[in-house]
Amino acid sequence: MNRRQFVTNSALTLCALPAISLTRISNKSQAGPMPDWLLAMISRNDLGIESLRKYQVTDAGDPALGGLKDGFDLLNPHSTSALIQIGACGLFSPTSKFYRSTELLADMNLAALYLVKTQHADGTIDLLSTNFHSTPDTGFLVKRLTMAYALMEKSGTPGVEKVLPNLKTFLIRAGDALSVGGIHTPNHRWVVSAALTKLNELWPNPKYTARIEQWLGEHIDMDRDGQYNEKSTFIYSSLTDRLLITVAKGMKKPELLDYVRKNLNMTMFYVHPNGEIVTDASGRQDKAIIGTLENYYYPYRYLAIKDQNGEYAAMCKMIENTAGAKTGSFIDYFLTDPSLWVNLPAEKPLPVSYVKTFPISGLVRIRRNNWDSTLIANNPVWLTFMKGTAVLQGVRFASSFFGKGQFQSEKLVQNGNSWELTQKLDGPYYQPYPKESIVADGDWEKMPRNFRPKSEVQVLETKIKVKELSNGIEIEITTSGTERVPAALELIFRPGGELKGVSKIENTKDSWLLKDGNGSYTFGSDTISFGPGTASHKNIALRGALPAMEAPTVFLTGLTPFHHVIRFQ
Repeated sequence: MNRRQFVTNSALTLCALPAISLTRISNKSQAGPMPDWLLAMISRNDLGIESLRKYQVTDAGDPALGGLKDGFDLLNPHSTSALIQIGACGLFSPTSKFYRSTELLADMNLAALYLVKTQHADGTIDLLSTNFHSTPDTGFLVKRLTMAYALMEKSGTPGVEKVLPNLKTFLIRAGDALSVGGIHTPNHRWVVSAALTKLNELWPNPKYTARIEQWLGEHIDMDRDGQYNEKSTFIYSSLTDRLLITVAKGMKKPELLDYVRKNLNMTMFYVHPNGEIVTDASGRQDKAIIGTLENYYYPYRYLAIKDQNGEYAAMCKMIENTAGAKTGSFIDYFLTDPSLWVNLPAEKPLPVSYVKTFPISGLVRIRRNNWDSTLIANNPVWLTFMKGTAVLQGVRFASSFFGKGQFQSEKLVQNGNSWELTQKLDGPYYQPYPKESIVADGDWEKMPRNFRPKSEVQVLETKIKVKELSNGIEIEITTSGTERVPAALELIFRPGGELKGVSKIENTKDSWLLKDGNGSYTFGSDTISFGPGTASHKNIALRGALPAMEAPTVFLTGLTPFHHVIRFQ
C-alpha cells in the first residue's frame, strides 16, 4: 500500500531559495537549515534503517546475499529496495546516526546487487503477492530509487562512487521496461510516467519522454467531483496526486497540477472530525478501512507553498496533529526538495460545517463540527455516523426475501432536506418448460430458467429516507409488497467502545438487540445515542444477507411490512 523526487528548477517551483540543478539537488548549505519537523522525520527514519537491516541476508555464501525478507520470510525486491530508499536518507542527513556511514553504504550496495541479480532480462521485477514481470511494480521502485540515487550522490559518503553504478544498472534496465511495458489499473499509467520522469531527469532519453506523452495522451481520469477513477481516497488518490506533481515539474506541464488541486479541494470535505478520511466509496482495497491523511501531506504542503494557499496549510497542520509520525514515509520527497523546508503560509479555516454532495461518487457528506455522517449509494453499507472518537461505522438493512434481500440503492435522491434510497426486488416462481423446447435427455442446465413462464411473482420494495436533525440523523425505513418477510436493521460500531441499553443475543460473539427505548455507544469521552428500538424476532443471520462483521453490532428486527424510524444523536 505504501509504494513510493527531487525538484527541478522550473517555473513550477515556488522557492525563494537558490537555484536547484535540473538533475541534482542543491547543497544543504544553500538551502538553509532543515526545519524541526524534517529533523524529527530523520530521527524516525534511523529507526526504520535499524529495523530493516535485521532482515538482510548477510551470509557471503548465500545466493540471496544482500536481499531482504518480508514479514512472511520471503525475499523480495520491494523490501530490498526499501533499504536503499531509507538508507539514502540517512547517508544524506547530517543529523542522522547513519550520516555518511560506510557500513550502511556497504549493505545498500549488497541490496543493489541483489536487485540487479533478481531483475528479469526485460528489466522488470516481481511483486510476489500477485504481479510477475510487472512493469507497474518496477515503476513504484524506480520512482523512489531515483531519489535515493540523487541523495546518495550528494551525500559525500566515502566510496559512494563505486556503489552508484550498480544502482544505475538496475535503473537503466528498468527504464527499458518502463518505456514499453503495460499496466493493470488507471494509476499505473501515472506510476510509470512519474518513474520515467525521474529517470529522464537523471539520464535524459527521448524514449522516456515519448512513453510519458503516450500515457498522458489518454487524459487524466478525473470526474466532476474531483475524484480519480478508482475513488481510492486512502491509497491511490493521494498517490496519483504525488505522481502528477512529479510529472508536472519534470515535464514542465503545470496544467497537471489543476487535477491535483481539484482532488485536494474535494478531499477537504472527506475528513471526519477525528482526522480520519472517508473511504466508504472506494473502488479498491482501501474500501471502508480506517485511514488517516498522511498520504496527502506532501501534495498539500507542495501546493500550500506554491499557491500560498491557507486552506492547504491548515490541512497540513491538521495532518501533522492527527498523523504526523506517519508522514515520514515520504521523507525522500522532502529531503530532495528544499523548497518545502520553508514555513507554510498563514492558515485559513477549514470547512467543518456543511452538506456536500458528490453525485458521480454516489456520496453525500454531512458534517457539523464534531459529528458527521456519510451516505453512500451502490453499497450495502449506506450510512455511517461519527461523533469524535465514537464511530457507527456502518448501517445495513436486509430481509430474507428469496435469498437476495441485502439492501443496496443505485442512487441517492435528494428530496428537500432529506435523501432517499430505494430498492425493488421480485421473486418469481417458474412454470413447466415450453413443450416444443424440452430437451430429450432432461438436462436441467439445457433448459434455461429465463425461457420458463413466470408465476406467483412476489415483490418487495424498500424505501429509506435520511434526514438531518439539529444534532444528528434520522432514518425512516419503509417496506411494501410481500408480507411476513423477516427483516433486520444492522448497526455496526467500531470495536473498543461500550454499548448500553441493548440485550446480548445468545450464542453470538458480539451481537445485540435493541428491543425498545434508546441505546448508546461510548468510546472515550464521546457517546452516540440511538433509538427507539424494535425486535419482533432474533433471526439476524438472514438468508442472502451479508455475514456479520467482526465488530459490536446492534440489530433491530421485524417482519414486513416493516416501518421504523430511528435517530442517531
